[in-house]
Amino acid sequence: MTAESESPVIDVREIPKPQRHPKIFALFDSLDAGQALILVNDHDPRHLHDEFEVERPGSYSWDYLTREKRDYRIRIGKTTTAALPRRLGNTAELTQAPTDAADVAWKLGFRDRQLDSNLIRLAPGGSIGQHRGGEVDVLLHVLAGSGTVGTEGEAVEVTAGDLLWLPRYSTRSFTAGPDGLSYLTVHTHREPSLTIEPFDADRAGR
Repeated sequence: MTAESESPVIDVREIPKPQRHPKIFALFDSLDAGQALILVNDHDPRHLHDEFEVERPGSYSWDYLTREKRDYRIRIGKTTTAALPRRLGNTAELTQAPTDAADVAWKLGFRDRQLDSNLIRLAPGGSIGQHRGGEVDVLLHVLAGSGTVGTEGEAVEVTAGDLLWLPRYSTRSFTAGPDGLSYLTVHTHREPSLTIEPFDADRAGR
């Protein structure tokens, strides 16, 4: 019996398109290192290959077994037990570019991640208005600039290097100083993603 005949086969031709990639990754992640799956498709799944390059770089192999019209078969091997650590970017570079508003300079966007992270930049004097956080604690690291974090109590002055803890459901606002403000947030991943809720003074008093 060949290794290919022992590998699980996933034929996505009859699977709705939105479900295809999640099912493929779920099957891939269930494999042990050294095992492989056989993907059957009606076209060359180049976008899937690009996704593997982003999600599992260095952790998979990709070998075409059949490349015919409406019949593509690819052996996707799992080469490591888990996804590999990798470099995601450089915060010094991300915070150097000028900005004239509030923007998200970077965010963590991997499939099935257990953390969410965003790099937020405020222009000099820019602000994010008062709002209530969600049901997860947030760790905030000030990367560059300075500013003020508003709370229900006294405001907190911050500068590059400061670490802040934003307790779940706490009220906060952000105002950048004359040199702008850039900060990185990290918290447990949520589905759906965290949303900013407007501050409700009546609710705060209850």
